[in-house]
Amino acid sequence: MSDCLFCKIVAKEVPAEVVYETDRALAFRDINPQAPTHVLVIPKEHHADAAALARADQGLADEVLLAAHAVAEQEGVADGGYRVVFNTGLGAGQTVFHVHAHVLGGRALTWPPG
Repeated sequence: MSDCLFCKIVAKEVPAEVVYETDRALAFRDINPQAPTHVLVIPKEHHADAAALARADQGLADEVLLAAHAVAEQEGVADGGYRVVFNTGLGAGQTVFHVHAHVLGGRALTWPPG
């Protein structure tokens, strides 16, 4: 999608601090981090939200989750605990409508979250 910020990051039209990449997923640092580790993991293919990702071709959601775990390991938060969050829709706080998983860690994460 030509007006999608995350599609522009995938196309290298907008800079991002990429920390992990596969053929179908890309992970980069959030520009407004909410934890010491805050990385966004996206499919390179555009899907608006987690519901659309779930309906996408078989295996794409798996790849995003595998990439999220790889990021947690790479960032050193996998053993201490980390959170993976998908905000789906305006009411849940989604602001960019290209599905993305937030990988959060590096501090105690309270419950309930917000």
